[in-house]
Amino acid sequence: MQEFIKVMKALSDPNRVRLLKMLQRRVMCVCEIQAALGIAQPTVSKHLKLLEDAGLVRHSKEGLWVNYALTDGGRSPYAASLLGNLRHWLNEAPEIQDLFKRSKNIRREDLCHARN
Repeated sequence: MQEFIKVMKALSDPNRVRLLKMLQRRVMCVCEIQAALGIAQPTVSKHLKLLEDAGLVRHSKEGLWVNYALTDGGRSPYAASLLGNLRHWLNEAPEIQDLFKRSKNIRREDLCHARN
């Protein structure tokens, strides 16, 4: 039951749901997620940690970048089921459509160049 509760809590925040919807489209780093959601970097990191602990998201290092992607749900049947269903849910919701449009043109190279 603990695993089920962990997955459900991970999906109880709108920003975490938005984050998962973006990661359905492509792998992203923290700065890209931050720019798309318009929230602070520490908040993005906390969301990612919670999603990772629930078995919904994984990270990998590529040089200086830490990339985040959806898992296959193999660690938890609850995560697998929800990730599978989430692919079909909310795609037509206006805030998700806006997020897809916004995140489409966000590139880490542009963000890091702008900060230097």
